[in-house]
Amino acid sequence: MSKIKKAILPVAGFGTRFLPATKAQPKEMLPVLNKPAVQYVVENVVAAGIEEIIFVTGRGKRAIEDHFDISYELEDALAEKNKIDLLEELKKIQGLAKFSYVRQPLQLGDGHAILQAAHLVGDEPVAIIFGDTVYDSNVSIVKQLMDTYDKYEDPVIGLTEVSRDEVHKFGVYSGVSLDEHTIEIKQLVEKPKNEEAPALTVTPGAYIITPEVFEVLSTIEHGNSGEIRLIDAFEIMMEKGRPLYGRILEGQWLDTGDPLNLLKVSIYLGLKHPEMGSKLREYIKGLKL
Repeated sequence: MSKIKKAILPVAGFGTRFLPATKAQPKEMLPVLNKPAVQYVVENVVAAGIEEIIFVTGRGKRAIEDHFDISYELEDALAEKNKIDLLEELKKIQGLAKFSYVRQPLQLGDGHAILQAAHLVGDEPVAIIFGDTVYDSNVSIVKQLMDTYDKYEDPVIGLTEVSRDEVHKFGVYSGVSLDEHTIEIKQLVEKPKNEEAPALTVTPGAYIITPEVFEVLSTIEHGNSGEIRLIDAFEIMMEKGRPLYGRILEGQWLDTGDPLNLLKVSIYLGLKHPEMGSKLREYIKGLKL
């Protein structure tokens, strides 16, 4: 049985790439078909057997909390209209996990956001999944990370491969291959120039971290970017000779981090949808632009 019992979902970002849509609503609540993007992430976490989820939120993120809470008025209205299927769907959402919420008062980096939840984690490893990390996979990506952690019991970074012209957007991780899905990380570079990237393996925002990572994060005042970043903690640990592992994630990363990719994700999942798929395919074929 895995030692991972909790997951932290950092969702405090402003979502500036989606303005003006995110002026009054969280980017994580933007819809992908009939569900907000963050619900896909939560379902992925729950599919791994995790029952406690901690959201790190910020100002203007109340809609996330409301989404995973009870809505008495809406449920009563659905019951009165005998819309039982929709009523059951809503009840499933609020029962997905035990949810907790903490705030990141200032946007000081992803590592700083994660630190806000440290007191709710205690002295145990925890999964970290960012609120826009949507995946289509046969096995939950969180379960994949947990399997690797159970083998090595050191921090595990979820990895996927991107094209050379996109690699400058991400933290890049390279190392020694241990098996088909695992590497021991020997080098990491934050947002390198495309031509200087040591590899094309990047993290989509999925990790297992240990209490030691929290300890290191708590010592960082200003990282290389001026913020407290998770990658800064990993660099410090590598300098101290602490092992880090990368898990090559199986499945399709559905990046919802900007408007174009959100549209692509909606089309991808729409084409796979049992009810919408055929109609969407016909619509796309019939487009005359």
